[in-house]
Amino acid sequence: MKKWWLVLVLVTAVAVVGGSALFWHPPQVANLQPAPITKVDNDDLAASGQLIKSPNVDAKKLFAHVQALNYERYTEAERDRARNYLTRSLKKFGWSPTLQSFEGGINIFAQRQGTDPQAGVILVAAHYDTVVNSPGADDNASGVAVVLEIARLFNSIPTPRTLQLAFFDQEELGLRGSIAFTTNKAHLENLDGVVVLDMVGFACYTPGCQKYPAGLAIAPPTDKGDFLAVVGDTEHLPLLNTFQNEEKSLPPVLTLPIPLKGMLMPDTLRSDHAPFWYQGIGAVLLTDTANLRTPHYHQPSDIPVNIKRSFFTGVAQIVINATTKLLDSTVLETQPSLSPSPSSSNLEP
Repeated sequence: MKKWWLVLVLVTAVAVVGGSALFWHPPQVANLQPAPITKVDNDDLAASGQLIKSPNVDAKKLFAHVQALNYERYTEAERDRARNYLTRSLKKFGWSPTLQSFEGGINIFAQRQGTDPQAGVILVAAHYDTVVNSPGADDNASGVAVVLEIARLFNSIPTPRTLQLAFFDQEELGLRGSIAFTTNKAHLENLDGVVVLDMVGFACYTPGCQKYPAGLAIAPPTDKGDFLAVVGDTEHLPLLNTFQNEEKSLPPVLTLPIPLKGMLMPDTLRSDHAPFWYQGIGAVLLTDTANLRTPHYHQPSDIPVNIKRSFFTGVAQIVINATTKLLDSTVLETQPSLSPSPSSSNLEP
């Protein structure tokens, strides 16, 4: 993950969208007033037989993937080693992965067909490469592990929507894998929403360990780094709202709606959700806020021992719960575009 993006996210989301567009769950600050939202009651739908029950994350299996990827994934040989692990794991879980080459890298793609051909597609993705000299346990073996856990849990669960999985290469060198993926128009057919995981394993609980930019227009919801941030474009709020969480046993969620496809805040475009925004596809980025929280960002110290396992497992369960809703829910509505789609050249860091 290459970003100082959250600085501008927090400032501009308040300035442009307004403080009421920031949703903090559960609310903990009196000055922060969430706007009315449309929610799906998972328990009510499950009781009526309209929604499948969310499967449970296996914490040991989840963390085992992070351990298995505990090495630098920067050179071609290192990334090839990671690809071998990912494809073997997918096949073990009953998927049929394909390798999709582009100039300088290789993406991994797999699909499980839904029961309703008209219901659309949900894609869940993470990048598997690292920067040089970093094993990338949080950035981004944590995201990769959650996608693999989704592969294990959902392959045998029938849902109306089709589930696609992708592991992008060369995110750290300018989002090359996701840009290559989105320029193939066949990948965008019937695509209703994209979930991108990029650094979801680190938490800090000491007061003051979570950083915010100077001049923030609202009172920070917390000075502890114990929440999951979910960033989405304002044109696809139903997708963003799917990740709101009120289960006290799971980490809090801060949802951040971004206007104008991030054109006013380029640093919000520094992960693999951005190419989908520019193609008009709803996409959310799930992150622990990277360098605004963790001291191990892009460092040799980004190793499995520094992953906060209870937080990591809780985040994975939030993703599993949201994925369950997305695969079994009605069509995600899209709001009218407020801006023209920028060219893909603007995605370069």
